[in-house]
Amino acid sequence: MSQKGKLYLKIAIAIFIVPLFFYMLSILERNSISEHDNNNQEQVDSEEKDKEKEKEKDKDNNKEEDKDKNKDKEKDKDKEKIYWGVDSANLTDDKFYSCVVDHFDKPAVWGRYLGDIENVSTALTKDEIKFLHSKDIKILVIYNLITDARGYDHGKDHANEAIKMAEQLGVPEGKAIFADIEPDFQVDAEFIKGWFDEVSKSKYEPGIYGVFSEEQKLFSVFGAAAEENKDLKNKTILWTAYPQEGITSKEKAPEYKPVAPEGSFVLGWQYGIDAETCNIDTNLFKGELLNYLW
Repeated sequence: MSQKGKLYLKIAIAIFIVPLFFYMLSILERNSISEHDNNNQEQVDSEEKDKEKEKEKDKDNNKEEDKDKNKDKEKDKDKEKIYWGVDSANLTDDKFYSCVVDHFDKPAVWGRYLGDIENVSTALTKDEIKFLHSKDIKILVIYNLITDARGYDHGKDHANEAIKMAEQLGVPEGKAIFADIEPDFQVDAEFIKGWFDEVSKSKYEPGIYGVFSEEQKLFSVFGAAAEENKDLKNKTILWTAYPQEGITSKEKAPEYKPVAPEGSFVLGWQYGIDAETCNIDTNLFKGELLNYLW
C-alpha cells in the first residue's frame, strides 16, 4: 500500500475510533450517574424507612407512657378507695364468718390479734389465716399484749415480741403490725419512739391503733414523738378509733372522716365498737393500707 493509502487508512480508523471512544465514555458516565442516583435513592429510601421506624418507636413509647400514666392513675384511685372491714377478738371459723356476712356483709379486711389473753382475745392461728385468705380477705395484724405504754426500752421490748410472734405465724415482709394502745393505758412519747425504731429495723412496718382524739394523751404524745422524728410521723401507720359513729353494716357505713394528729399517716378508722350481733368492731380503711395487710 502506498504511503498515501496508509495515511487515508489511519485517518479512517481515527474517524471511527474517536467517536466510538466518546460514545463509550458517555455510556460509562450515564451508568455512573445512574448508579449514583440509585445509591442516592436507596439512601433516601433508607432514611425514610429509618424515619418511619423512629415514628413507630415514638408511637410505641407514647403508648407505653400512656399505659404507665393510666396505671398510675388507677393506683392513685385504688389508694383513695375506701374499704369496709371488721376486727374481732374471736377466732374466725365458718359459723362466726357467716354471722358477720349475714348481718353486716362481707368485709375486705379482718383485724385479728397476735396475743391470746384469757377472757379477752383468742390469738390468730395458722388455720384461721388459711380460712380468711380462702375468702379473699386481707388480715390486719394487731399486737395486743401492751398494758403500759411508757418508756423507750419498753417500746422496743414490745416491738421485738410482736416481730417474733408475727414471724412465727409467717407474716410476710412489708406488712404492718399495729400496737394496740387502749385509752386507759399510761402512754408516753418514748414508748412510741421505741416501738417505731425497733419495728422499722425489722422486715415489718410500724402501726399504732388507738383513740386519737385531742382529749386523749395518745394524741399529744404521738404529736411530740412525731415532732422530733419526721420519719416516725410519715411512716407510722395510724388506725384511729375516733370519732365513734356506732356499729353499722357495710351499706350503712358513714363517710370516711377519721380524726388523728395533723399530717399523720392515718389509713384506718374504727368508727363502731362492740356489735351486739357477732363480736366485731366496724371499720373503714383507705385502699393504700391494703399494701400493708396480709
